[in-house]
This record gives sequence, structure tokens and C-alpha cells, in this order.
Amino acid sequence: MGGNLDCELCAGPGGELLWEDDLCRVVRVGGPEGTAFPGYCRVVCRQHVAEMSTLASDDAHRVMDVVLATERALRLTVQPDKINLASLGNMVPHLHWHIIPRWRDDSHFPAPIWAAPQRAGVARVVPDHARLLRALETELSTLNETP
Repeated sequence: MGGNLDCELCAGPGGELLWEDDLCRVVRVGGPEGTAFPGYCRVVCRQHVAEMSTLASDDAHRVMDVVLATERALRLTVQPDKINLASLGNMVPHLHWHIIPRWRDDSHFPAPIWAAPQRAGVARVVPDHARLLRALETELSTLNETP
């Protein structure tokens, strides 16, 4: 898989590694964002591409399957009011998806997390790494089942 020495997502994982395969990885976002939005994850493509449409069709579907499995794992683990999915790449033009748990009383709701805060927000427990990983692995295991 191609890499770009100037790309932070080629040079490093982009967060705390939860899971990976040969196509993509799921990482937890740390720091203030990870505390304000507990469970916030990214799915990062291992290829250095900027757009989903650059991937082969099967690879693009697999990336979306991993995004949706991550969303389901977060819904089970942190029980948010809403999940935001975003693939921007304006600052880092390397294909990655943000999977962001949201609550009506979080610091930015209903605005995006990159907007100005609306309030202090309610402190929530950051999910345990092992619990989140188990939920993610359970959701990902269903992707390999044949009907």
C-alpha cells in the first residue's frame, strides 16, 4: 500500500489503534476531543488516497462496512443520542472517516464538533479500551459471515 512521507496518516496511526486489517484501521481519538466525545473513532484507509471513489469498488464497500461496524459498536458501548459520520480530508487529504458519538447536552450539539462550543457540556465516562474492542470485533465478525 502506498505511503506519503508528508502525510500524518501514512506516518502514524492517527489515534490509539483498536483494530486493523490490510485495508484500513480503526483508531480511538484521544486528547480533548476524545474526552468531550467519548468513544470518538476514526477509520483510516491504509492506502494514501484522498477520495472513496479512488478505491476499487470492493475496497470502498469494505471501508464502509468497517465504518458502519464501528458505528454499531459505539452505539452499543456508549449509547449516544446520535452518531455523526464525516469524511472531510480538507486538512489531511488521506481517506479517513470520523465516527463521533453525540449527545444533546454535549459541548457543541447540535453543531458539528469543529464549530464553536455551545456550552460546557456534560462529562461522560470514556469507554474502556477492551470493552470497545470487543464490541467492534463482534460487529466486524458479522461482515465475514455468508448468508
